[in-house]
Amino acid sequence: MKREMSENRFFRKFICGLSKEDTAKLCFKSVSTISKWDRGNPIPPECKRLMRIHRGYEIASIDNQWQGWRFNKGNLVNDQGISLSPQQILTGYALLEIGSEQDRRAQREIIKIARILRRVTRRNMDIG
Repeated sequence: MKREMSENRFFRKFICGLSKEDTAKLCFKSVSTISKWDRGNPIPPECKRLMRIHRGYEIASIDNQWQGWRFNKGNLVNDQGISLSPQQILTGYALLEIGSEQDRRAQREIIKIARILRRVTRRNMDIG
């Protein structure tokens, strides 16, 4: 018996990359509810939005300043492909909050060293 794939199942599984269990957890629903969506029952708009945000498709809808940004594997990625973990974001924020001139010099040095390390790491990955 051939089972036809509904638009909802395609959206959940292939567009958003979510399992039934992950979708249920994300949307605060039961797995049986997700199965009903997969068979064609309508997905509530708020759940569809959560699924798109989870996939990283709708971060720009929060504010236009986020245009080009997305989430990928728990990290925030900008339009240039730079991936930031939550810890990196908090560290950057802490450095900005400190704000003294001496700290700003240290911040510039840290950023310079981080860029050098990133280049060296990329070169090593290309060689290896």
